[in-house]
Amino acid sequence: MMTREQDLYPPVKALLERQGYAVKGEVGAADVVAMRGDDPPVIVELKLRFSLGLFHQAIARLSVSDLVYVAVPRPTGKTARRALKDNLALCRRLGLGLITVRGDGATGRAEVQCDPGPYTPRKSKKRTVRLLREFDRLRGDPNAGGATRHGIVTGYRQDALRCAAHLAEHGPTKGAGVASAVGVRQATRLMADNHYGWFERVSTGIYGLTDTGHEGLKHWAYSWE
Repeated sequence: MMTREQDLYPPVKALLERQGYAVKGEVGAADVVAMRGDDPPVIVELKLRFSLGLFHQAIARLSVSDLVYVAVPRPTGKTARRALKDNLALCRRLGLGLITVRGDGATGRAEVQCDPGPYTPRKSKKRTVRLLREFDRLRGDPNAGGATRHGIVTGYRQDALRCAAHLAEHGPTKGAGVASAVGVRQATRLMADNHYGWFERVSTGIYGLTDTGHEGLKHWAYSWE
């Protein structure tokens, strides 16, 4: 495991030198500066992990050059790889480059994940439609104070709560009857899927409420009305 920022320097320097740059460390406030002919200087900030301070530092260097990179050890593990993906997207948004380093010292190897430059993310029509559908599905503003200790209220949960409330009042009911009474078109499918463990099938097409369902109604009182 890499424990010193200095261990990042040799692989980063080797990477830049392979591209024809003359490289020096600790130049002024910059960790690494690389020059090649009349090209703008390349500045690299070295850190052992991503942090807000690292991004602040790199953004400050953009007042000197448009070619600013951050360099960190390449993370391992599923959670770390997800963090790398998220921070790669952030670097692109900020116009920064990202370099990751495998190993350290003379045996390490630096890899460019993205180069500095303008970035315009593509809009996802599917995600936009999904967001608007969820907005329309939610009744009221149940998450105005943020998540409760039981979690976020979603449109799906509100539908489940409406079905559960009907069963609590009327007892075991045919799925089609629940759908008609509470206005949840997919009530039968929802109760059959039983995502929260609130429902049980009493007989063919007829569903009742479990003890967990009764508790759910207490926890989420009034969040579906």
